[in-house]
Amino acid sequence: MADIARFTFLRHLRGAETTYIRHVRNGKALHEGTASSFWFRPLGAVLAEIPVDDRELPLLFHAQTADYQDVAVQATVTFRLADPVLAAARVDFSIDPLTGRHTATPMAQIGTILAETAQQHALGILARLSLTEAITTGLAAVRDGVAAGLSQDNRLAETGIQVIGTRVVAVKPEPSVEKALQTPTRERLQQDADAATFERRAVAVER
Repeated sequence: MADIARFTFLRHLRGAETTYIRHVRNGKALHEGTASSFWFRPLGAVLAEIPVDDRELPLLFHAQTADYQDVAVQATVTFRLADPVLAAARVDFSIDPLTGRHTATPMAQIGTILAETAQQHALGILARLSLTEAITTGLAAVRDGVAAGLSQDNRLAETGIQVIGTRVVAVKPEPSVEKALQTPTRERLQQDADAATFERRAVAVER
């Protein structure tokens, strides 16, 4: 949030190194840039504050595989507003000239755009994989597919959003299905353990 100090009929704004400030009056930009500091008259000033630091957007959503099984996907998208002027033209980053607070929720809107776009690509990839493939190779497939889709998305580029990285940390089936998948492995391990025990006992009897 911008730091705005009051002095009679004037205001003084002090920005941060991670925010881009635009000061417009009568349609003309008077001040703009990061770490801006300037005086202005609040009645005729239109101010916008755009964060330019790296942001992380956690995602958790459900998808369906090719064999109609539900899986939960946990991912994170790292992004930044690489073109703050373009972002301010597409999303409302206006701030109150008296308090320095945003008058809308621009970062929530940016997050919604990113989340819906990422989910769209992930759903398309998982819909072509079986449950076994989604669990075994789904992490890399979803990560690469989502990263490629976001980097080529025209809407994100036109909003000044640059995706820095995509991480997928989990693709998990429903708990009951996961338990059923684990049962054969557990039974095989138990059988191997029992066989080893019987073998040790047989050797001991022979001795």
